[in-house]
Amino acid sequence: MKSCVVLFSGGIDSTTALCWALDRYDKVFPLTFDYGQRHRVEVRVATKAARKLGLKPVVIKLDLRQVGGSALTDPGIDLPKPKGLARLKAGTPPTYVPFRNGILLAVAAAWAEAHGVADLVVGFNIVDSPNYPDTRREFIRAMEKAVNAGTGAAFGGPQMRILAPFVGLRKSEIIRRGLALGADYSFSVSCYAGGEKPCGVCSSCLLRARAWKETGRKDPLITRTGKGETK
Repeated sequence: MKSCVVLFSGGIDSTTALCWALDRYDKVFPLTFDYGQRHRVEVRVATKAARKLGLKPVVIKLDLRQVGGSALTDPGIDLPKPKGLARLKAGTPPTYVPFRNGILLAVAAAWAEAHGVADLVVGFNIVDSPNYPDTRREFIRAMEKAVNAGTGAAFGGPQMRILAPFVGLRKSEIIRRGLALGADYSFSVSCYAGGEKPCGVCSSCLLRARAWKETGRKDPLITRTGKGETK
């Protein structure tokens, strides 16, 4: 039986990754991390979305607030409101959580090894967010090498893989892939401000809005939350 773990935040990319995995694996384990993020609503909505797909969500608690250094975990750091994608500043953004994806992948690899799962699936992509160092192909390859050096794979156990099928795609292309797989994006929360209904001004909301515009479709999350259905 083919099985995998999916890092599932509940956003557009990980929602598509989950549907991609369900199309290819017999058993899929969605792992959601409650790491002290400002947008805590994503944990609740992600678990709800997983259950709607007939899956049993696994929520792992960490506390990256102790690390600091990010607007997503430190309320003392203002969220950037660029007033348009053209005004996004170059360089690593304040919404970058230091080595977050490395930490989450390490914990996911530990969980996967403990449960006899060899494949980790992630929705990382770099095209629409090029300034995050922990979503790049180089990072993914390096983490896969580290995981296999630091688990039972080093002594002849099953080799672990980190699969990032959308790393080179635009977000609109990822959405199209997901729609073809039957993805339900009405519960895919992306907003950095911490609400289920998009704020419309943070960089994540701006990128999401552009992606849906490029697909020529209306964002189903806005359709749902605009009707007040946010429970």
